Amino acid sequence: MLAGRHTLGAVPPAPQPATAPTGTAHPAVDVPTRGRWSVFAVVAIGLLMASMDQTAVATALPTIGRELDVPLAWGSWTITVYALGQIVALPVAGRLAEQFGPKRVFLVAIAAFTVASLVCGLAANVGMLIAARAVQGLVGGAILPSASGIVADRFGRDRDRALGLFSSVFPLGAIVGPILGGVLVTYSGWRSIFLINLLPGILLCGLGLWLITDLRERSARQQVDVLGIALLTTGFLTGMAGVTLLGTDPGRIAAGDPATIGALLLAVLAAVLFLRHARRRPDAVVPMRLLRGQGMGTMNAINVLFGVGVVGFSALVPLYAEQRYGLVPLAAATLLTARAVGMMCTSGLSVLLLRRLGHRPLVVIGFLLLVAGFVLFAMPAVGPPQVWLTLAAGVTGLGVGLASPAANNASLHLVPGEVAASTGLRGMFRQTGGIVAISVTTAILTTSTDPGHTQAWIFVGVAVLLAVVVPLAFRVPNHRGAW
Repeated sequence: MLAGRHTLGAVPPAPQPATAPTGTAHPAVDVPTRGRWSVFAVVAIGLLMASMDQTAVATALPTIGRELDVPLAWGSWTITVYALGQIVALPVAGRLAEQFGPKRVFLVAIAAFTVASLVCGLAANVGMLIAARAVQGLVGGAILPSASGIVADRFGRDRDRALGLFSSVFPLGAIVGPILGGVLVTYSGWRSIFLINLLPGILLCGLGLWLITDLRERSARQQVDVLGIALLTTGFLTGMAGVTLLGTDPGRIAAGDPATIGALLLAVLAAVLFLRHARRRPDAVVPMRLLRGQGMGTMNAINVLFGVGVVGFSALVPLYAEQRYGLVPLAAATLLTARAVGMMCTSGLSVLLLRRLGHRPLVVIGFLLLVAGFVLFAMPAVGPPQVWLTLAAGVTGLGVGLASPAANNASLHLVPGEVAASTGLRGMFRQTGGIVAISVTTAILTTSTDPGHTQAWIFVGVAVLLAVVVPLAFRVPNHRGAW
């Protein structure tokens, strides 16, 4: 593991093998293995499938509402519950992958995702659909950390570049998902969005059993931190429920709403008990060393801010374009395409420059571009609004493309033997930042008489928050060269 005193450009010592039976990382495998690109393709397709399912359903909400005879609010739970399931599963699955091996967790997740997709496609009512989507979210959240562990083990000393490339799969799915969903809903009906997962899921299970092997020994003792998982799950579910309730009605606390106040108090209590538990148990599902040890506290804060600016982008920017400039929904949605193009322009460059520059300069430049993009969004449009907003979206995309692979590797360098656990924790903090940003923005806009200009000021606030990352980045040890 890296020590907190490493300076810019210094190459840290290689990670030492773990000697304790539990709660420690396994030594990394340094030699790239044969067939690694075939394995990469298998786990990348699994991650792409889970990512597309997160967004593809959005295009089917009106159809689902009509066919199942439910209001849009109920239909939207098919998206919300999926996101909540992922937030809960990401850190838990990452830790379980370290304990039981990433192959086992990945294959169980793919198999369960396939079965849940079948149930979604055959759902007779919205309750059954929401329950199956919750399972999809939980097991879908397990795919990212376990797949990252598999990639890291297979690529050995080249794992930094492989993981940088792998990090581009998830946003690609978020872009393709709505397009695929629209085509399927138009020509086959909403159920095909889920049933199309069956054949790939079965093939991935077979290919995974054949191609993937665990390249590290598992711990002698296989104890699951049931109490830690229960506390973590309770804290996040109640916390997100409280924030969501506030987002729909900001006056709930002032009115003494027992559901909102109770959910937030229970979330705080669960968080306090979990932190106490993590300090006392070295092999906790999220041990204290991953929360604040050796620069992890700083990286976790950076990931929350990353989630505020990036994960919340998809929901906030199209809404802003419609409310301030009156763009039609289709024109507003193309702003996400502009961001995707910007990401593709710089993400590969970021991967190539990681070893030469280290992650710190790329994170700093990427976040400065994000700040510039949000400032452009907040400014009055110069010329046609569609062109101006597309420019702003493209600038934010350039920033995301530079910062994302670099920030991912920054976390992994701090705990090089715990790739799956670190990846799961990173995803949890980013998703949390995104949901909080959306909920707070929604709460503010609900009481605004001019939502368009109010959201412009919110973008200024987001730009200020993202600027905080620049000094934070200098508190994280930089690393050049291979792992």
